Formats: sequence, structure tokens, C-alpha cells
Amino acid sequence: MTGPDPAGEVLIVTGMSGAGRTTAANALEDLGWYVVDNLPPQMLGPLLELTELAGGALPKIAAVVDVRGRSLFGELPAVTRSLRDARHLRVLFLDASDDALVRRFEAVRRPHPLQGDDTILDGIERERAEVSAIRESADVLIDTTDLNIHQLSTRIVDEFSEIGAARHTVTVMSFGFKYGLPTDVDLVADMRYLPNPYWVPEMRALTGQDEQVRDYVLAQQGAQEFIDAYARALEPVMAGYQRENKRHSVVAVGCTGGKHRSVVAVGEIAERLRAFPGVEVKVKHRDLGRE
Repeated sequence: MTGPDPAGEVLIVTGMSGAGRTTAANALEDLGWYVVDNLPPQMLGPLLELTELAGGALPKIAAVVDVRGRSLFGELPAVTRSLRDARHLRVLFLDASDDALVRRFEAVRRPHPLQGDDTILDGIERERAEVSAIRESADVLIDTTDLNIHQLSTRIVDEFSEIGAARHTVTVMSFGFKYGLPTDVDLVADMRYLPNPYWVPEMRALTGQDEQVRDYVLAQQGAQEFIDAYARALEPVMAGYQRENKRHSVVAVGCTGGKHRSVVAVGEIAERLRAFPGVEVKVKHRDLGRE
């Protein structure tokens, strides 16, 4: 993994057709790279000039360059050499065995871009000849023969994430059951097993963000035990999401109105999740402002 470069990073994504360029480009985009697909090599220089005029707004650029550019692709090695002196530039080359590439093209029922009237294997052989020079000068070579799309995405994240960057973002959300379950959630917890502060007159107008309510909720039998156990149960889930390259999740915690118990629990759970490696935690209180 590499850290950020003050001059801005440039990554050329290339390789064999069917080896996973689209998957790699999508993973890079999820990491915050600005991705340009099917760019002619001659346009790399002007693209970088435009990004410099953007004043650092696009610090990481990935350009997908491949044989779809036909005769233009042959200039990629020379263009790459000329740009290495001016910018922090790397080349990612994706490869796979001939057998794997043939199977992939047959599975999607599409011809190889260099196939013409011949077989898929003929197109692969022509492409190997065209990409051999850039393959030899690549900074990162990934063989995707035995990788599925999720495993390849994970490899891209491992290679191109900034040091210390979060690999998974979890939103911990409070809500009120009487307003309905949130629609886009991965896990739901229910705090209605605890006494409701709403029925304590001096706390009815307060929320779980007030210290008096927080102390009351956490003092109830089973509250601390549940929060501790639930956070521990989430630890392998967060680790598994990272292994499977699931970038975002929502953990919803509900009570009757989404104002007292769930708000307290969300604060406590979020604090524990922040200690998990590779996890960024966001907090949302969906129904806190409702009457």
C-alpha cells in the first residue's frame, strides 16, 4: 500500500481483455480515484495538464488504456516513459491464462476485440503480442486466473489504499419502531427490552444525548451487557465485510420512538466500533427530531 503523493498520483490500468480491468476500475473509483475509461495514450498528457489546472481537486487519477484503441495502443510504452519523469506514475497490468480468458469470453458471449473472423484464442494471441512491451515495464502485475471479482477487488484495495485508510464505513443509526423499520439496513437491534425513559416525567422532553437519560438507560439491568456483547459480535462481521470488499453497511438500533434508548445505545456501540481496525464509523439519529 502507498501513501498519498503531494503532486498527485497517476495510475495506468491496462492488461489483457477479460482479465478484470472493469472490476479494477470500479474498485479504484470506490477508493476515491478519478477513473477515465478507454483513454487513448496520446490523451494522457493533456489529461494530466487539465488535472493540474484543477488545483489538486483530482489528486489520484486512474486511466484505463487497452487495445480497444487499436493502433493507438502501440504508443502507450513511449507515452508512459515520457510521463514518468513529470508525475508519480505507475502502471497496473492485469493478466490471466489463455484458458481463463477464453472461458470468460465464452461466458459473456462476446468476441475478443482483436478476434475478427477468427477464434477467441487468435484474438488473445494477437493481444499478447501488442501488450508485451507495457507488461514488461509494469509496476504492479496481478494474475487474475484464479480470482473472482470480489477477490480481485480486495487485491486492488490492498495495493492502492492509502496507509491507514478505512476499508469499511459503518453507519450506526437510531430509529423508532413506531415510524417503521429503516429500508436500507444490514443489521437491526431492538432496545425495547429496557424501561422507557419517556414514562419518567423529568426525562420525557430529553433525549438519549442528554447525560441524565444516558445514565438512566445504562443503569438498567442488561443494558451494558447487551451493548458489550453486541459490539463483540459485530467485530467478526466488520472484519468479514472487509475481506469480502463490502465497503458500506448500516447497523440500525431501534426503540419505540427513536428518542431515548436507541440514541444512547447507538452512541455506546459507535464508540466501541471505532476501535476496530480498518473501520470508519458514522452516527445517524433518524427520528430524533420527530415529535
